[in-house]
Amino acid sequence: MASLDDKLDAAEEAMVAEAERRPISTILLIVAMQTEALPLVNKFQLSEDLDSVFPSGVPWVRYHGMYKDLQINLIWPGKDSALGVDNVGTISLSLLTYASIQALQPGLIINAGTAGGFKAKGACIGDVFLASDVAFHDRRIPIPVFDLYGVGLRQSYPTPNLLKELNLKTGKLSTGDSLDMSPHDEASITANDATVKDMEGAAVAYVAELLKVPTIFIKAVTDIVDGEKPTAEEFLQNLAAVTASLGQAVTQVIDFINGKCLTEL
Repeated sequence: MASLDDKLDAAEEAMVAEAERRPISTILLIVAMQTEALPLVNKFQLSEDLDSVFPSGVPWVRYHGMYKDLQINLIWPGKDSALGVDNVGTISLSLLTYASIQALQPGLIINAGTAGGFKAKGACIGDVFLASDVAFHDRRIPIPVFDLYGVGLRQSYPTPNLLKELNLKTGKLSTGDSLDMSPHDEASITANDATVKDMEGAAVAYVAELLKVPTIFIKAVTDIVDGEKPTAEEFLQNLAAVTASLGQAVTQVIDFINGKCLTEL
């Protein structure tokens, strides 16, 4: 006789399978920076939510609206109250992702943003990648099993038809809380076999896996980490132009998703 746990697991699997066969209706776009967010807000004609679904006092900003058959919620973490800069990084984005899933119950998460790329892995300025895997490179815990926990390797939701139709590049994404790259980080990024690096993807993936929400990662390259120019200088120089490439790619992805179920991606 099946145990209660077995029955519950079977019921949960059946619910997941059923959800994957229904057309996607709600997309949660998680974007770390205002510069990355606003072109998408304009493209999808989203309106700012003045009656926030989030707890009082948090700076997070929600834009929402219908685009074709999709309800789109775009969330960015707002500005630091003291310094006025974007609330980037894994702590801010993990909190934001958790609260957004709880409040909005999305069918699919898209974490869209800019990233550093590695020319040794074939990345060029303006390239847009659909990440296949995500992992951390700055959580080094040199104890058996804890080391794997620190890396936190997770796969993005598989989208073979999307990749084929849009001819997007794919590669592994590595996440850390620093824009620059220390020798320790470099060794970990190499171990992660990463093509691109960012400051939020693996944190979003962690929360999405906990709450069982399928997630994909779209990253546009602003700077070549193993290139000749200083990372910060190259990032700022290319940010505006690359966000345009990012916006175009996200639009193509959402147009492809419209009317489809998860299993068709």
